[in-house]
Amino acid sequence: MDTMLAAVYHGPHDIRLEEVPVPQPGPGEAMMRVRAASICATDLRIFNHGHFKIPEGAVRILGHELAGEIVAVGEQVTYLAPGTRVAVVPNVGCGVCWECVQGNNNLCPDYDAFGITLDGGFAEYILITAPAVQQGNVIEIPDSLSFEEAALNEPLSCCYNAQQTCRLAPGETMVIIGAGPIGLMHLLLARYSGAGQVIVSEVQEDRARQAAEFGADLVVDPRKQDLREAVLKVTGGRGADVVIVAVGSAVLQEQAVELAARRGRVNFFAGLAAGHNRACVNSNWIHYGQVTVTGTTGSNYRQYRQTVQMLASGRLSLQSLVTAKRSLQEVEAALADAASGEHLKVVFIP
Repeated sequence: MDTMLAAVYHGPHDIRLEEVPVPQPGPGEAMMRVRAASICATDLRIFNHGHFKIPEGAVRILGHELAGEIVAVGEQVTYLAPGTRVAVVPNVGCGVCWECVQGNNNLCPDYDAFGITLDGGFAEYILITAPAVQQGNVIEIPDSLSFEEAALNEPLSCCYNAQQTCRLAPGETMVIIGAGPIGLMHLLLARYSGAGQVIVSEVQEDRARQAAEFGADLVVDPRKQDLREAVLKVTGGRGADVVIVAVGSAVLQEQAVELAARRGRVNFFAGLAAGHNRACVNSNWIHYGQVTVTGTTGSNYRQYRQTVQMLASGRLSLQSLVTAKRSLQEVEAALADAASGEHLKVVFIP
């Protein structure tokens, strides 16, 4: 086994299915057979526009939502063995900066990341670097957890970071703006965490229907109904305890602040495009209502492990989010599926 199939990124709009050498683990490293790798919006942005951490002319195997089984380990690796089923935290902190020593590898200013600075999961095998092995990026998963769900744990853990930051408490009301895959994960996680009622704002009919099927108490099309009035009506005039903006829109960020109750918490989960990264919020509403406005990115090792445990418990399932499975040979069709808006999560099964 000298070569493997991989979907190799050569630049914007240029991904090629290629035979590449199978990585061999050196001291402290491990090699994983990829069993599932899902396509993220970040992968689509890289495909369309590139990434500041991928220099022009560099090639990279994308894919940072991944799970599989260890097939080989290098010297000095003691806690992994061939046959171990694992999921992989994609961001590898430097290990020594202020954020890393506080446990916030996702905020490391000098991070590496599988699928961005390191080759990722859109391949048959992936090399897990020594720093990733040493810092705990590789997490064993139980036999009861499917590889597809384990791959989706990465975005789920990002949602958990946001909801932890917003201090969602049982019985509280949450508004989620956007019912794409991330919005639906927020909905499922809020239900798991005991939210009293969850209101979802969505303009696409199919996604609005899915939000209702996934358990939203109220789904609002803001083109047909004033979202703030709807939120005030179902909360007795208070507003929402937590508002999650899962769409990259400055206008929606501005609107979200005024959906919050007094002492409410607002999370700007989705980032804004470069050049359009300014929102003009009602700061008096924040001031007089003691509203907290937050942003979160990624997740840390602890949060990733906690959401693995949630999925392993069987009380939270993401399997219904997987609406398409593709082989690596179908990479172009898979990217088109993911970009179409007709699917929730598209997963490669190498």
